[in-house]
Amino acid sequence: MKPYELVAIGASWGGMQAISTLLEGIREHRELVIVIAQHRHPESGRELREAFQSRTPLRVRDAEDKDVLEPGNVYLAPPDYHLLVEREGTLALSTEARVNYARPSIDVLFESAADAYGERCIGIVLTGANEDGAAGLRRIKDLGGVAIVQDPSDAERPEMPAAAIAANGADVVLPLAEIPLFLQGLLLETPDRSRIT
Repeated sequence: MKPYELVAIGASWGGMQAISTLLEGIREHRELVIVIAQHRHPESGRELREAFQSRTPLRVRDAEDKDVLEPGNVYLAPPDYHLLVEREGTLALSTEARVNYARPSIDVLFESAADAYGERCIGIVLTGANEDGAAGLRRIKDLGGVAIVQDPSDAERPEMPAAAIAANGADVVLPLAEIPLFLQGLLLETPDRSRIT
């Protein structure tokens, strides 16, 4: 079985700090492709990308349509665009309707990542104030990937992680500080859902 290749991260309220902490904890994993949907204001600029870049040696970039996914890169959904992962190993941007009141939508990113990478995908839902990400994370899990959720009691806003748990979309629920360590162990192994308890 192929190793994990893609990590999809979704966050909303409080996500800048949570994602920064996560990126700092997985900074050495240059074999991964990381894609992020962070709810943000449609007029936001480079601040989010620059904040993430300051916490990791991996290259953080605003995703562009038809970008080729390359290991060691962090692709950030640009403001007011959905970000999708394509089976061909590329990215697509969309201005279709908002999902769960959001564009970029975490569900849109996660569902496309699950379809493209299947059991080679890891999905992570972090802090947020709505239900975006719950359905997408469940899809990652259903297609053989690993679904990780920040412990709601540890999140700045618990609603989004709680919704993911309620949708039976979590393989593991952890405080933010423990997620990088869990990932480190996961990345040493090949995909095998039977070992996740």
